Amino acid sequence: MRFLTAGESHGRALAVVIEGFPALVPVGKEEIDRELSRRQQGYGRGGRMKIEKDRVEIISGLRHGKTMGSPIAFLIPNRDWQNWAAVMDPFLPGEETRVELKEEERLGRIRAEVTAPRPGHADLAGALKYGFTDLRNVLERASARETAARVGAGAFARILLAQFGVVIGSHLLQIGAAASGENQIRALSEEEQEKVEESPVRCLDPQAAAAMMEEIDKARAEGESLGGIFLVYAKGLPPGLGSHVHWDRRLDGRLAQAVMSIPGVKGVEFGLGFAAAALPGSKVHDPIAYEAGRGLYRPVNNAGGIEGGMSNGEPLLIRAVMKPIPTLYQGLPSVDLKTWEPVRAAVERSDLTAVPAAAVVAEAMVAWVLAEAFLEKFGGDSLPEMKRAWAAYLEEIPWQPPKS
Repeated sequence: MRFLTAGESHGRALAVVIEGFPALVPVGKEEIDRELSRRQQGYGRGGRMKIEKDRVEIISGLRHGKTMGSPIAFLIPNRDWQNWAAVMDPFLPGEETRVELKEEERLGRIRAEVTAPRPGHADLAGALKYGFTDLRNVLERASARETAARVGAGAFARILLAQFGVVIGSHLLQIGAAASGENQIRALSEEEQEKVEESPVRCLDPQAAAAMMEEIDKARAEGESLGGIFLVYAKGLPPGLGSHVHWDRRLDGRLAQAVMSIPGVKGVEFGLGFAAAALPGSKVHDPIAYEAGRGLYRPVNNAGGIEGGMSNGEPLLIRAVMKPIPTLYQGLPSVDLKTWEPVRAAVERSDLTAVPAAAVVAEAMVAWVLAEAFLEKFGGDSLPEMKRAWAAYLEEIPWQPPKS
């Protein structure tokens, strides 16, 4: 199973093709739209979120609310396209349009060509790699707008996983210097996750959430941006997803790559993560216990649900750090690629922080990798086939899915 995305930040739409998704999985449009909406929320988001109201347009792969086993294709239209239609036209605009563009640039409403790369972005490396002088050819695709397509694809994956009782969620631990007192590395209950969804910064701790919002307000006043830390969890995973036999089949490696691929993410930890370096082995490794009716389990989950590249039956726990967004309204020192003169970097419309949104994107990427692992383990061209293999496997091993 795989997915491909296409589209630019200010292009006509984002496009997604999913291949290898099993047949007969019930899918509701509202389930996908809900995930797209979650990605757009969060205190500190920029003006783009006031323009876009992301909704999915299914093109193929579904019939009467169920998948058919054929490729799934869908679009997420960009409402902002109408303001950039001439700038992003696939072909050269006519003379009249070029005159209009020059006037729009003179008034500061639009920047058709960008020649001052932004530190921290893909601008400069992409321009050198592909031989561009107009950085718009890089920044339009490198933009985090592309993550809306990932969330759409991830929505299909989490719909599939829900058929097996797998629950995925996330919450914020830190924005800037404001950290949550609820800094335990654990999965949340359904009620706790509902509280997170009600928080403007997706933080379970109300006091920390208020402090995070103050940090964002301060950054706004100073023309700064902020990063942070979020946690993604998955509950209900059976032991044995992934494999120890090859480096590229290890589940933690695949999950780390998926989360690290999100723009701005600079580090990933499982369970205790880096904190394990300061502790003796007796304080790090999870004891193994057995209970009738429950089977094998771990009293603690320092491993974060993965051992030897495989899920071990405990909740998956992943933390990730996101750097501050590199588009600053004050503009960082740069060089104009046409004149080689020192200038302030170009400023495109941007967020002050996108950590709450990044956590939702990470949920989608985690869901996708886990759905892949489910298909590898239980196979099948359709959902009923997968369920039969899954049920048979659970009958064979001394482990029971959690009750909630």
